[in-house]
Amino acid sequence: MQQLLTLFFLLTLSTACQQKEKSSLTASNEIDAARNFLRAALDGKFDIAKEYLLQDSLNLSYLNIAARGYEKLTQDDKDSYRSSSIIIHEIQAQNDSTSLFIFSNSFKNDQDTLRIIKKIEKWVVDLSYLYIHPTSSNKP
Repeated sequence: MQQLLTLFFLLTLSTACQQKEKSSLTASNEIDAARNFLRAALDGKFDIAKEYLLQDSLNLSYLNIAARGYEKLTQDDKDSYRSSSIIIHEIQAQNDSTSLFIFSNSFKNDQDTLRIIKKIEKWVVDLSYLYIHPTSSNKP
């Protein structure tokens, strides 16, 4: 009986810890969503980045392409991305549920833009915007 209680306690504890981990992946605002997504991607943690992503087929495809590209990098490049800083150049609020996040990183100082949207009270990254916005300018 004692072993059964111990097992039940451990399962309860494990479940509680897993739920806490998942809830900590929720961004409180658009800046947190963008920053957490980018940090995970720069670190090669695409499973974590996926938690901040708008879950549709196009975004998931773009994330998978990025993950495959990351795997092909040299170890030196991966280390450089991991140690790089995220540089926020501008945040443009489009409305109360959409913002544009213009950024670069300290390893590759190329500015680009992410769209962050609020979907069912959760801020998520619309990665597809990175590929569809005009490339001649970093402005939307």
